[in-house]
Amino acid sequence: MAGVHVVTDSSSDLSRDDLDQLDVEVVPLTIRFGSEELTDGQDLTVGAFYRRMARSDQLPQTACPSPGAFHQAFDRAVRGGADAVVCLVISSDLSNTLQSARTAADALDGQVPVHVIDSRSVSSGLGTLVLEAARAAGRGADLDSVVGRVRSLVPRTQVFAALNTLENLKKGGRIGGARAMLGSLLAVKPLIDLSGGAVHEAGKPRTRTRALAMLYEKLQEAGPIEHLAVMHGGAPDIDEFLDLIAPRFPRGSFRLGELGPVIGAHGGAEIIGVSWVASTEGPRPEGAA
Repeated sequence: MAGVHVVTDSSSDLSRDDLDQLDVEVVPLTIRFGSEELTDGQDLTVGAFYRRMARSDQLPQTACPSPGAFHQAFDRAVRGGADAVVCLVISSDLSNTLQSARTAADALDGQVPVHVIDSRSVSSGLGTLVLEAARAAGRGADLDSVVGRVRSLVPRTQVFAALNTLENLKKGGRIGGARAMLGSLLAVKPLIDLSGGAVHEAGKPRTRTRALAMLYEKLQEAGPIEHLAVMHGGAPDIDEFLDLIAPRFPRGSFRLGELGPVIGAHGGAEIIGVSWVASTEGPRPEGAA
């Protein structure tokens, strides 16, 4: 494991194949149903989470990993021969995970450089940053190059999501800049903008069909983009959305994945989200991602 080792948290919603192929370690958050605590990805699969949330009277809550959990991940990298560690975590506006990771990094006492980065993103937006960092590390890039690659992507990473309800965000205290929508809580299928790492209102469509159309409009308005990802939390209409965007973004031209318990706990069930990186190049062919 010589070279730069990449660590992230479970809100990155990366598939097991991606993690194994690129040798990325995930430090899990905790999901709470009442007094019961479950470790994301270990005690609770994505499908089991959404089934449990559907039948639970209490909305689930999340807790960030302890500094000790990050310390163990960093220590494994050191013992495995890593020259440096880059740790990318969920936006500090949404979780205290960043502080836990920094506390753990400080406790390593300089055994190897550990660079903790606030992704200012979440889910597939964070996942894209992690994948790009790991790919750079896999090509032999040094610490400065890996960090520089991530820093160049953070301000260009956009994340939007169509929710079925704001109830989870409201009760979980993550409503942020979307607070103005609360007055019409039951009358809309809200669109939120998570770009920059905080929750902001992006639209108040009154139907799910219109919400998905507006989500596609955000993609169309973005101009040349890279690293498109589409994520969903058990959404029954995901195929309808994929058909909707197919003229410009055919299936297979982007990353498709599941929204895990961390995002589901705060956004509710049946979310469909998209993330991308604004391209610094000229126009790209339709369907490129």
